[in-house]
Amino acid sequence: MGRKAGYSKKDYNYRMDSYIEGNVVRVPEREENIPRRKEKARPSVSKKTSRNREKALQLNLKYVFFLFIAAAVTVFVCVGYLQPQADNTAYRKRIAALESQISKLKMENDAAYEKAAASVDLDEVKNIAISKFGMIYANQGQIITYDVQDSDYVRQYDDVPIE
Repeated sequence: MGRKAGYSKKDYNYRMDSYIEGNVVRVPEREENIPRRKEKARPSVSKKTSRNREKALQLNLKYVFFLFIAAAVTVFVCVGYLQPQADNTAYRKRIAALESQISKLKMENDAAYEKAAASVDLDEVKNIAISKFGMIYANQGQIITYDVQDSDYVRQYDDVPIE
């Protein structure tokens, strides 16, 4: 890697890691070549103005108290908003757990009913009712039918008339 024309040894060493072949390579600006912005001189300010500026930058007790109250109100509002959200989530989890428990109990109940229904022999119940208790089948005239308006519940206030 040789040096290109127009570069000093200092430039070559500085740019050794970023050396590019060719004749249209841009020459990077150095820090000493970059013009610096000159700071504008501030106009002189009266003592009264500078005291007012310093006073405005200081925190007084009323302002600190106001900030404290504002922060407390903000925290209170946030808690007031987030608490019902958390309660709602807890209620949903509780409802899901109770629904799961109901489903499990229904399955257990159905299994117990099927087991009880399978364990009873209806022919044996019929034979015991007829032979031991003297029961007989109802005759055609002994069966009375009637219409019910409400199909879910029946109350009997009087005896059923026997004809």
